[in-house]
Amino acid sequence: MPMAWSGVVVSIQPRVRLLRSFDQRSDTCLGYVVRLAGSVDGEPRSFAIAVGQAAHARHRIEIGNALSGMGVPVPDARRETAELYKISKLKVLDRAAGRVGVPPPWHGVPPVLDVYRERGYRRLAARTYSSSCSSCIWACRMPVEIIVDHWNPTRKRYREETFCYGPLSCQLYRPGPTRKVPGRQGMTWEEEDWVDHDAVAHRDADD
Repeated sequence: MPMAWSGVVVSIQPRVRLLRSFDQRSDTCLGYVVRLAGSVDGEPRSFAIAVGQAAHARHRIEIGNALSGMGVPVPDARRETAELYKISKLKVLDRAAGRVGVPPPWHGVPPVLDVYRERGYRRLAARTYSSSCSSCIWACRMPVEIIVDHWNPTRKRYREETFCYGPLSCQLYRPGPTRKVPGRQGMTWEEEDWVDHDAVAHRDADD
């Protein structure tokens, strides 16, 4: 059942779902995750909603905007970092912008999803994300679905990973430890640094 919500935007980042199968990975850009401080069905709290690219293009959401609308709880929280989706009756109540300053972190209106796809991402330490990058438009917290055994794709595990689409020269960036992916018969694959280097090799240091 749809739930009424309202609040002030504290971050907006790409909504990306990552699928892993041992040494293979693929991602799907679904829109944006908007985090707000406000209330859901009258209960004061922080929460996150999933907004499509068309709605974001129409409303140009950024930090400090006051929003309201309706939303439905996501069907599987393991595959989402937002709590509500199928957003309807979205309204911008106030366009006041907040947290304006010299980057990093980068604020403002996020670009279209094609820009994120073109830039590529590299891993971002979870601690750095929490302490420095949770409001940055170039950071992303992705739900990860892991197919443990490709011969039996129903065997899955779920977790979250943090990534950065931002400039390679960002002084706040820290990669953190390499990511390890479980496989069949107790095997483990380690995603080494070259994967990140390859994903962003087409960009200059300040891009």
